[in-house]
Amino acid sequence: MPEEITFAAPQLSEQEQIRREKLSRYQQEGRDPYAVTRYDRTHTSAQVLSDFDALEGKTVRVAGRMMSRRIMGKASFAHLLDGDGQVQIYVRREDVGEDVYADFKTMDIGDILGVEGTVFKTKTGETSVHATALTLLTKSLRVLPEKWNGLRDQDLRYRQRYVDTLVNPEVKQTFIRRSQIIRALREFLDARGFLEVDTPVLQTIEIGANSRSFVTHHNALDIPMYLRIETELYLKRLIVGGFEKVYEVGRIFRNEGMDTRHNPEFTTIELYQAYADYEEIMRLVEEMYAYVTEKTCGTLRIAYQGKEIDMTPPWTRMTMAEAVKKYSGIDYAAWTSDEQARAELAARGVHVEKNAVRGECLEACFDAFVEENLVQPTFIIDYPVAISPLAKRRHDDPELTERFEFFINGSEMGNAFSELNDPIDQRARFERQAAAKRAQGGHADVDEDFIAALEYGMPPTGGLGFGVDRLVMLLTDSASIRDVLLFPTMKPLE
Repeated sequence: MPEEITFAAPQLSEQEQIRREKLSRYQQEGRDPYAVTRYDRTHTSAQVLSDFDALEGKTVRVAGRMMSRRIMGKASFAHLLDGDGQVQIYVRREDVGEDVYADFKTMDIGDILGVEGTVFKTKTGETSVHATALTLLTKSLRVLPEKWNGLRDQDLRYRQRYVDTLVNPEVKQTFIRRSQIIRALREFLDARGFLEVDTPVLQTIEIGANSRSFVTHHNALDIPMYLRIETELYLKRLIVGGFEKVYEVGRIFRNEGMDTRHNPEFTTIELYQAYADYEEIMRLVEEMYAYVTEKTCGTLRIAYQGKEIDMTPPWTRMTMAEAVKKYSGIDYAAWTSDEQARAELAARGVHVEKNAVRGECLEACFDAFVEENLVQPTFIIDYPVAISPLAKRRHDDPELTERFEFFINGSEMGNAFSELNDPIDQRARFERQAAAKRAQGGHADVDEDFIAALEYGMPPTGGLGFGVDRLVMLLTDSASIRDVLLFPTMKPLE
């Protein structure tokens, strides 16, 4: 016989046990509080409160979760929470009947009710619904956090976001703002002729970028597959295919560390515009961030973690070499060899790999001395080709590329460049990148299909990718990426 599988029942508190006993009693009496499939509301809480003059004395039907209750003998008050906010209800025994009122007094905070009644104002001036009928729509079996202390444990808030948004209204507002930000981003791009597209999340090769992929297995094809670490190469295929302005709001997966700015699963926007260069993309970034900030925050001067950030264009621009020299005194132009660059970094206590080239040394200096100083929106431009495998070289200095990143509050917000469209150069860079990753013990392939696409010919193109979550953090004054992800990745509880 097969082994019987048993599951340990959850440990119930005294209050949770009492709630289950109430549920059992209801069901024994033929009143299953989960049997209702529909409740026809006529108004939300916000509509009742805002339209009082038109609704006074009229019958409405509202529904929501009971968040508080005051029982006063033959009459009681309670507050119902729905998607828009809270509205008070007034329940009197002689209006709803003795049995219904007795049931109401035994209901629990967290139960979901449907209430029919007339709109009025109490003696204290609070708009309320005077109940004439009351229905228990869902029985809550768990106790909500206590009103005044709320849900304070940060780890529990992330694990039980559904409770967090119930008892901490400001958290719910953060995610409403997130939706508004993403909608504003789409509005901006759609208005400028960009087409939103979808590209594969599951991919058959692991490209040679620095990021590590999540690996799975496709049973029917019997091959490994990889969750995407970017949307770039498929979007550029579409530029080859005749689409001149495309973007994707995409979920990205990277098998890397977690901190206040990194989650293994996150959201980006990547966009590509044919016949544009990185100068035009810089102007687009300034305009887009200003538009979204104004649309969602009502101002271009925002507060973030005690600092004022001014999003007004134009933003400051510096080359990477200029920024390193400004904040460290190190002169990239004075390095005549890779060995000299590594020696100067060693003297400054900056770590690089033993075979690092000048461009990689410049990036290490930037990370060590510059990034934290870039509080106001700043473009850092002209990155070394050694760290920019997909960017077009500068004609006047082939060691540098037409690439920029932009920084706000000391953190990188996005990456862009004039796209490399030379298939010969692209293949060579891919091969070097893949070889470097294999040398570190990783796995990487050259995307031969993408090379084939470039060989058909891709027009001059400007491209951009940026993290939506980091933008939401900025515009909601949130210190951690977990504060702007509804369900951040968490280690399972044992």
